[in-house]
Parts: sequence; structure tokens; C-alpha cells
Amino acid sequence: MSVGILGTGSYLPAEVVTNNDLVRLVPDADPEWVSRKTMIQARRFAAPHEAASDLAAEAAREALDNAGLEAVDIDYLIVSTSTGDSPQPPTSTLVQDLIGANRAACFDINVVCAGFVFGVALANSLVSMNPTAKVLVIASDIYSRILDFGDRRTAVLFGDGAGAAVVGKVADGYGFLDAELVSRGEASQLIHVPGGGSRLPASADTVANGDHYFKMNGRGVREFVNSGVPPALEALLKRAGVAVEDVTHFVPHQANGVMLAELVEQAGLTEATTHLTLDRYGNVGSASVPVTLDEANRKGALKEGDIVLMAGFGGGMSVGASLVRWGGVRH
Repeated sequence: MSVGILGTGSYLPAEVVTNNDLVRLVPDADPEWVSRKTMIQARRFAAPHEAASDLAAEAAREALDNAGLEAVDIDYLIVSTSTGDSPQPPTSTLVQDLIGANRAACFDINVVCAGFVFGVALANSLVSMNPTAKVLVIASDIYSRILDFGDRRTAVLFGDGAGAAVVGKVADGYGFLDAELVSRGEASQLIHVPGGGSRLPASADTVANGDHYFKMNGRGVREFVNSGVPPALEALLKRAGVAVEDVTHFVPHQANGVMLAELVEQAGLTEATTHLTLDRYGNVGSASVPVTLDEANRKGALKEGDIVLMAGFGGGMSVGASLVRWGGVRH
């Protein structure tokens, strides 16, 4: 039995924050410097009334419509987020209520920016066990709520958004070919939010110290991507029996445009079409892969039989890569 993607969807908040706009929040952020160092021109910020579940619900509705399904058709609902509405309950249960997916078993995963790829790998397993199952995988992040706008090198990168995909049985010869999931806990301090958990519970002191803000060692992350992602992609392609030159589309995590250009060269993916949305949306965490996948799908760029390589990488540190033979998805 073949398992694949039946439909895609995405949602980006209405507020556009350009590099020029960002100067009001990050005084040290020169717009030209941001563009040159990251290739990001703008990002979206969620409205005050919007939480991760709200963005996720909008993306879910789009994916369901694209797949020609209703919310009640969904058996499992997975939400990937590192910026959930609250520590409890799971954000996925809030999304279930918002969209009316009352038959679905719901759970969250937190693999930061690799989360969507880990989520579709889980969905593949669930459908493999139950061939009639439909799984809704959503990634939703609101990084604007946890950014330290005094940290120029981090604050300029991120935006808010959500993306989704419906996973289920597809025609033979299409769908997921294989996945590579990697975790490197020894590098976990490269990306982290120190405060708010059981190690360092939220308090007046943690807020005063800025421990509730997102923190990233940019140089360390770049070294991790350069040294860790190409071998993971190579291992996946080798195991799947797919030559790198046969990859038609590369849909990477939208971390930094300059870094992605280096990654494409290192991984030998120069013949594939690399899909980018970071120029308009920035880094939207775990949502960046499905947002970019949805845009490519809706433009009609993904043709039946094309080989699509999705890759997410981020906190943990983690790498998730999935290889799909595209087919059966409506534009």
C-alpha cells in the first residue's frame, strides 16, 4: 500500500512587517544588512487575538478543502509547534474543536523546525497500520511572541504562520518513499527557550532575565546545518535508491537564504528546483516546510511523478527529511 499527501494548506497572518518596518522594533537592524545576510525582505506577525491554534485551524481548513475532505473524515490530528497556546492542553485538541474534527485522536509534537517532517513520518506509520485512516498534520508557530527584539541576529529572522497536509492512501507508485529522522541532543543548547518549564519555572526573575525569550547560537546552528544535513539527505537518497540528480523539487526549512544556497551546493541539489518563501515570510519555524510546499502545490509546480525532497532542521538539534513521489494532489 502507498501512503502520500492528499492535500495541502497554509495560513499567513495579515500583518506584513518589512525590513524597514522592523527597524521600529529592532533599532540595530539595518534593512540592507538583513536582506544581504538572510535574503529575507518581510515576514508576517500574528494579530493580538491570534494564537497558534487559530493559525493552525485556518491552514487545516485549506488543506481539507484541497483534499476534498471534511474535518469529520480525519482520524488523527497532529500539531507540530514549539509555541503552543499554553503548556496544557495540547494545542491539537484546541484545533480539533475549532474545525470540528470530533472523530480525531489528537496529539502535539515539538521537534521545533523539523517538526512537520517528523509529523508526516508519523502519519505515514499511522496510515500503514490502518489503510482507511486520514491524518491531518499541521505545523503552526508564532515566534513573534518569544523574540528578544534586542537581539538583532535572531529577531530579524522569524515570522508567524501555519501549514498543513492531509496524509492518506494514494495510488500505487506514488507517495512517501522513505524518511530520515535524526536527533543530536548533545547540541540541544544551540536553540532553546530557558524559562517556563520544569527546569526553570516562570517567575518574576525569569521574566526580568529574559529567560522566556528564544535564544539561538547562530554560528553553531550554521555549523550544524553544514555538517549534519547533507549526510542525512545523502543517507535518505541512498536508502530509497534515488539519485540526487533525479530529485525534481527541494522544499527546505526556510531558515536563511544564504545558508540554504550553501546547503543546495553541498548536498548536490543544484539540478532540483529549490522552493523559497523566506523572502516574504521569513522563518516560520516548523510551518516553513508545509507553507512552502503548499505554495508550490497551488502554483501547479509539482507535477505527477515528480520526486519531492522535504527537509527540516532545527532545535533539538534535529533533522527530518522525507522523499515523496508526487501524485493525486489537487492544485
